Amino acid sequence: MKDSVQDFLHYLLVERGLADNTIQSYKRDLYQYLDYIHNHEHIEDWTLVTRQMITQYLYALKDKGRQATTLARQTASIRSFHRFLIREGVTSHDPSDQVGVPKTERKLPKVLSMNDVERLLTAPDLATPIGMRDKAMLEVLYATGLRVSELVQLNAEDLHLTLGFLRCIGKGNKERIVPLGGHAVRAVENYLSEAKPFLLKKKNNDALFVNHRGERLTRQGFWKILKKLALEAGIQKTITPHTLRHSFATHLLENGADLRAVQEMLGHADISTTQIYTHVTKHRLKDVYSTYHPRA
Repeated sequence: MKDSVQDFLHYLLVERGLADNTIQSYKRDLYQYLDYIHNHEHIEDWTLVTRQMITQYLYALKDKGRQATTLARQTASIRSFHRFLIREGVTSHDPSDQVGVPKTERKLPKVLSMNDVERLLTAPDLATPIGMRDKAMLEVLYATGLRVSELVQLNAEDLHLTLGFLRCIGKGNKERIVPLGGHAVRAVENYLSEAKPFLLKKKNNDALFVNHRGERLTRQGFWKILKKLALEAGIQKTITPHTLRHSFATHLLENGADLRAVQEMLGHADISTTQIYTHVTKHRLKDVYSTYHPRA
């Protein structure tokens, strides 16, 4: 049974071209599912799994306090896996077919105000190479709405500063071209000419953003930098690496950007994912109204 899970993960990597983080998520879900089927239901063949077993597994997760979003993700992972087993001829039926996906409350993403964004962007110390790098990273994130994983995977050759755009590889190995504003272009130019050579210390590295050892910056490394800069900027809100991406999309829509254009820049496969930001803008408008209208 474990071999089938390994075959599925290999399929996701080689044939579907999914990102490593996505594959790791499938791996966690399916090994947890396999453990339940094997140790609680005492099943040693995928052909013997029933819909009732899957339902009981999801209820067991719910009893442990798992959130609806986790249950929905687990259900999606199990369904994809069982469809794979049918395609491969391992089983002839899909016990997950009639299993309901738990409804999830779609939480509105947290965004920064324009004032908070400005404070964050001016927090890095431009008198130091590290500060110039941090400034360039923040400007690029806010200018493009990249995911942090996409940011740290950028190479210098992916930027076309004269034309004002960059090329990135997103989820599912899909390439997209994203405009790069003037502030971001200038910040990157300063970093490349004055800071990166100092950080590289004569090393050769194609990575656009490097750490103090001249190696490619990691997602975890950026997360630490962001928390430090947010603290220095006096931003009280909880901030994550995705906050600038959310802010990028929300501020564009607030200023009249086309939803389809924002979808393309974010690299969303489905426009319904992008539409969540229209709810954010409406929510913010209501907050402004109730705060400032004299008869609210």
